[in-house]
Amino acid sequence: QVQLVESGGGLVQPGGSLRISCTASGFTFNRNAMSWYRQAPGKQRELVATIGRFGGPTNYADSVNGRFTISRDNAKNTVNLQMNSLKTEDTAVYYCNTMGPERPYWGQGTQVTVSS
Repeated sequence: QVQLVESGGGLVQPGGSLRISCTASGFTFNRNAMSWYRQAPGKQRELVATIGRFGGPTNYADSVNGRFTISRDNAKNTVNLQMNSLKTEDTAVYYCNTMGPERPYWGQGTQVTVSS
């Protein structure tokens, strides 16, 4: 079955950097685009970034464009999100996502907290 496992979240100060990763299994990884979403307390889940099957194209939410970089390693079945110049408003649970033939698949999420 499809499994998406996020890692790398934590507490970081404003202006700092953090890299989160997602390891996928249960499907042919290079056949799927991959995405990162986030959900802050009291807010709806929002799309952060998407990457095509072989590393491109990439798309970003306006709020993170220029600060975050999504990448993937098809040999390792991983997708990463490098987050720089973090702001307090980036605090959220970050979820890895891919679309199956019938429904989306989600990881369990990793908490990113930006606070001084």
